[in-house]
Amino acid sequence: MFTSVLMIEQPLSVTDVDFVTTLHDDAMSFVVLMQPRGAEDRLLRAIDDVALGELEQAVHEADEPEGEQAVRPAALALEHSLRLLRDAGSEAVGQIVDGHPLDLLRSVVEQTHADEVIVLTAPHLVEEFFHRDWASRARHKVGVPVLKLYAHNDEDETERKDESRDEGMA
Repeated sequence: MFTSVLMIEQPLSVTDVDFVTTLHDDAMSFVVLMQPRGAEDRLLRAIDDVALGELEQAVHEADEPEGEQAVRPAALALEHSLRLLRDAGSEAVGQIVDGHPLDLLRSVVEQTHADEVIVLTAPHLVEEFFHRDWASRARHKVGVPVLKLYAHNDEDETERKDESRDEGMA
């Protein structure tokens, strides 16, 4: 069985699950590490939102739960993600990251004898530019291949399909 450690910061979408479960021909096993939001990331998230043209999202960054308040939403996101992976036929376990994610990542890779790490996040332009994102830093710590993927939002996909259908009718 092929084992992947999957680092996420938001619930997996159906599109994400379909993508990660079909990366390899072997049966898949996932160890999912869910990172709750942290106050130290608020400025970087706002800058990313502005750079991506998502001004409305940047304005509302201060409204997002952080720290201890972010643990419950993160736990729900983790359970949702594990259920989707299992429904897709994969084995999946997971945990909330308490502390620095890369320290936990290294120990999980060693304990599970993982074959790879998949970092599945929204774009983080500032961190990626300076190679301070999880994937860039993990490549120097874990001793297995690290794959960086961008998370999908199934709501965005639905909206695009609706817009395409509406344009086709016009």
